Amino acid sequence: MAEGTIKRLTDRGFGFIDVGSGKDLFFHSNSVEGTSFDELREGQKVSFTEGKGPKGPCAEHVSVA
Repeated sequence: MAEGTIKRLTDRGFGFIDVGSGKDLFFHSNSVEGTSFDELREGQKVSFTEGKGPKGPCAEHVSVA
């Protein structure tokens, strides 16, 4: 699994993970595992797998690292 840092969370149920390559990965609250989306915080380390969404690359199976 890859690791990154939560860069931004929205009140609409999605966020972005900084993976260190200059591009951020989108993730949806449905992709969060082991905790709730509401418990995530910006700057928190997470692990995830990279997948393909309807609008391009996205993070799946997001969990607190």
